[in-house]
Amino acid sequence: MSGKKSFQDLTSDQKKGLGILSSIQFLLAGAALVDIWRRPGSEINGPKAAWSAACAVNFIGPIAYFVFGRRRN
Repeated sequence: MSGKKSFQDLTSDQKKGLGILSSIQFLLAGAALVDIWRRPGSEINGPKAAWSAACAVNFIGPIAYFVFGRRRN
């Protein structure tokens, strides 16, 4: 029994779902990175480099930045 599936083994709906989730991940990471680069360091909790690296963690990194990384006025 093979536990590993290739992309061709997925059903059409699974491929669509994977595409949607991938798109959401890239949009979240892109939006977070743009915000990090444009926002002054004084308005970010912690170093910009750390938050930029955290954005590489799927879903969790960008969401954590938007929730915890930006200072509230």
